[in-house]
Amino acid sequence: MAADMTHDSAACKQVDDGITRVFQLLGKRWSGPIVAVLVEAPAHFADLRRAVPGISERMLSDRLAELGAAGLVLREVEEGPPLRVSYRLTEAGAALEPALRELGEWAKAHLPDAPTCPGVRRAGAAGAPA
Repeated sequence: MAADMTHDSAACKQVDDGITRVFQLLGKRWSGPIVAVLVEAPAHFADLRRAVPGISERMLSDRLAELGAAGLVLREVEEGPPLRVSYRLTEAGAALEPALRELGEWAKAHLPDAPTCPGVRRAGAAGAPA
């Protein structure tokens, strides 16, 4: 007699493997903002550091290396003097643009307002010009 193999289907429900892999990479602190900056244009290391407030040089370097190993970011050395390093998205990295834009729109609609940069006022904020 065969064993009864019926059970609650919810017990088999699992997170999609693709979603798991995306968030393992882009869910790390700083990775998403770095990619979002590079979606706009290639950037030098110092420019990336300024564009992502609060990130240390070491963390930026580590995240860029991880994104490079994942095939999303290319590191390019510009011969000097001075010698400069720039970063740009690969085709796979650039393909994230629509998803990042949608996530940004979703955040505006569904997440509480985040504090703005010091000295920057948003239109509609108390005391800000409309």
